[in-house]
Amino acid sequence: MAEQDDWEREFDHAWVNSAEHKEPSARARMLAARWKENPPEPAPFRADPGPARPRRSSWVSTAVVLGCVAAVIALLGYAQMRSPY
Repeated sequence: MAEQDDWEREFDHAWVNSAEHKEPSARARMLAARWKENPPEPAPFRADPGPARPRRSSWVSTAVVLGCVAAVIALLGYAQMRSPY
């Protein structure tokens, strides 16, 4: 019975949340120490994204796909012609 009480006490979230002092996480302590020496610059909530690279036109993509399909068809036809019956 004492073993079950220890198990319940170990995972009693209400007891943990009722603690008067909560220690910050390791990441929070690390960021606080870093920002004390070098505070971050303010940034808008939704900053503008960087410049986007120009999109490839649709006809170039279509030509690449059709070229690959034609090459595969030619390769299969050549392999079938070379194979003995």
